[in-house]
Amino acid sequence: MRNHLVALGLALLPISAQAQDAKATFLDGEGREAGTAALTATPDGVLIEVEATGLPASHWVAFHIHETGTCDHSTGHESAGGHFNPADAPHGVLSDGGPHAGDMPNIWVDAEGTARAQVFNPMVTLAEGDNAIKGRALMIHAGPDDYQTQPTGGAGDRLACAVIE
Repeated sequence: MRNHLVALGLALLPISAQAQDAKATFLDGEGREAGTAALTATPDGVLIEVEATGLPASHWVAFHIHETGTCDHSTGHESAGGHFNPADAPHGVLSDGGPHAGDMPNIWVDAEGTARAQVFNPMVTLAEGDNAIKGRALMIHAGPDDYQTQPTGGAGDRLACAVIE
């Protein structure tokens, strides 16, 4: 009976979701490693656990998904393109018709300049469909997102960028 239960339990595990897990390594404006993110696919979106250092201390900063999986620090991470927006929706939860898929809540940076957060994005998938984010970039900006200014929320410079792998 025990072997039967183990086999049954394995058959019920979401093996495809485990195969879709991803990671990302943040690079700062000098191209140095500045943190990591672990991404977990769920049936209803993607859970992103982030830890990044070297950020403005005791400050809210914007956290977005950008369209291109390129983090070239020599361009100020402009190589990552704009926010991921497959539905061409307005930016921000305070905008009529918003948000778009790359919008996420601001994250808090502690007094030592480290941000640690768990953010759930129900508008994306990890590896399947038009809203898939594997191969795109996570971005931490210098300032908070105001959740309405087009097209970026007035979030400021791009401080840390990570390709989702």
